[in-house]
Amino acid sequence: MKNKIKVQRAIHNLTQDDLAKKIGVSRQTINTMESARYIPSTALALKMARVLGVTVEELFQLEEGD
Repeated sequence: MKNKIKVQRAIHNLTQDDLAKKIGVSRQTINTMESARYIPSTALALKMARVLGVTVEELFQLEEGD
């Protein structure tokens, strides 16, 4: 699963730590999501989308085989 978390963070001028605090996770969690090593729960994806002002579909895209 691909994601645009890093791009959206940059648009909103947020660090990994800033975003983590806003959605209630650790900075390391944001890092593992950005590097596609961790796929968030639906609730976490929705929180992140809300904070970044985008849809979940804008943040996460299924790849062939997902």
